[in-house]
Amino acid sequence: MYRDFGMTLAAKRKEKHLNQLQLADLLNKKGLEVKPGSISKWEKNVNSPNVIQFFALCEILGIDNINDTFGIAIEENLFAQLNEEGKKKAIEYMNLLIKSGMYVREEPVYITNRTLKVFTEPASAGTGLFLDSDQYEEFEVGDDVPATADFGIRVSGDSMEPVYVNKQIVWVHQQDQLENGDIGIFYLNGDAYIKKYQKNKDNVQLISLNKKYAPIQIKPEMELRTFGKVVK
Repeated sequence: MYRDFGMTLAAKRKEKHLNQLQLADLLNKKGLEVKPGSISKWEKNVNSPNVIQFFALCEILGIDNINDTFGIAIEENLFAQLNEEGKKKAIEYMNLLIKSGMYVREEPVYITNRTLKVFTEPASAGTGLFLDSDQYEEFEVGDDVPATADFGIRVSGDSMEPVYVNKQIVWVHQQDQLENGDIGIFYLNGDAYIKKYQKNKDNVQLISLNKKYAPIQIKPEMELRTFGKVVK
């Protein structure tokens, strides 16, 4: 059975005779900014440590076998109770179960959080040079944000409704090439836009999902740059 992450973490901390403040201090000495309140949330399963924090925890708490500690509990070895013929039949039956595909064990998934930048200059407003800006907030995100996301930006206006609404944060994978139909973040003549990319035989268009807005026809004299693909 899967073991409760928070309860396991608390038990390992107590085995080392550490309180939450002391554990936070040890993490801070490793260059990680962790407050005692964060550890409390981890142990209550309100939140999860990120990858770097998790491995630092394992080092401090002396956890060598992550799977055995946080994964699947090891059952009693029933083979010890069988003779050689019984063991052979058990193995044959287990092979049949594996080949069926219905009983293959899934590897435990450890949910970790990470921090991404969300730029304060929204798409469709202001300078298009926001990726080089220091005007951003940092958000701790979990597995609800795709692993391919590199940064976030807020939507400005209603041109991408009903899918993307005003002030919504969209998550973006940074790349400079898009396929037809991709939703992207673009720099166009000094402004940042969120639009659907459409390349035709003769021209390129940036298309709004809200039908009341006409497509933007990209002309040769315009300066267009792609910042990335919206992944959520």
